[in-house]
Amino acid sequence: MSQTAAGTITEAERQEAVDALMTDGFIGRKGALSREFVQQVREDVDAAFEDARSREGGAVGRGPNRYYVEIHPEALRGFVELVDHPWVRGVAEAVLGPDYQIVEVGFDVPGPGAMNQPWHRDFPMPAQTRDEHRLTSLAFNVTLVDTEPDMGPFEIAPGTQWDRGEEFEHGMFPSKARYGRYEERTVRTFPRMGDISARSALTIHRGTKHVSQKARPVLVLGLDAPGAGNAEHHDLAVTRGYWEKLPQRVRDHLACPVVDELTPITQKHTIEGLVMGEA
Repeated sequence: MSQTAAGTITEAERQEAVDALMTDGFIGRKGALSREFVQQVREDVDAAFEDARSREGGAVGRGPNRYYVEIHPEALRGFVELVDHPWVRGVAEAVLGPDYQIVEVGFDVPGPGAMNQPWHRDFPMPAQTRDEHRLTSLAFNVTLVDTEPDMGPFEIAPGTQWDRGEEFEHGMFPSKARYGRYEERTVRTFPRMGDISARSALTIHRGTKHVSQKARPVLVLGLDAPGAGNAEHHDLAVTRGYWEKLPQRVRDHLACPVVDELTPITQKHTIEGLVMGEA
């Protein structure tokens, strides 16, 4: 199955992505994947979500009827095609450097009844960003549905990846007194199946109120620059047989243990400030 509808990246597109991530803090690539490939990913995510919710600690709440699940690469038939996609690889190299690391594979599932999240970033600003004006991580998102206005679309506040956030609660949650600034500049996104986006995890964002009866699952790939340290918050692993079949250029970026047998992941990347959600 061909996964790409636009399977190349030019130097101009690489520079466009760098410029967007350094200014707005996010960028999208429309039609990067075939819809057939995304449907296959959706099947695997649905199966992993059902399994995760059947065991304690398999899924973590990110607000009312909003869940996050981390999975092993082997749970995703299209893992190699995704992480080795020319746009993903090209953007990662341009922003994070040639030795970037794949540290996270997971998915978010906002469902009926999910509420507005508080504005937040995914973790406190690292010293490299604060002192050197350098991004050390990227989150690549692949929507598994055509996003509609009633499905709690993602909102992001451009340029806020550089907000130092020293007064943010836990370094992640700005006070409500700052919400007006984010709402003035917010961009609400409506990606479709086949689109890929990349963002700095520091750019202030939130999921919004979900009034549809359809879930809005989104696959997440987390990539780090060397030394960023986010791998310690995740439990990625692969079996020896799987590792041996991976292309070398994927192995070179996969920062995880190689094991004889996989252990189901108990979620530990909890973000306490998201558990209750907003009104």
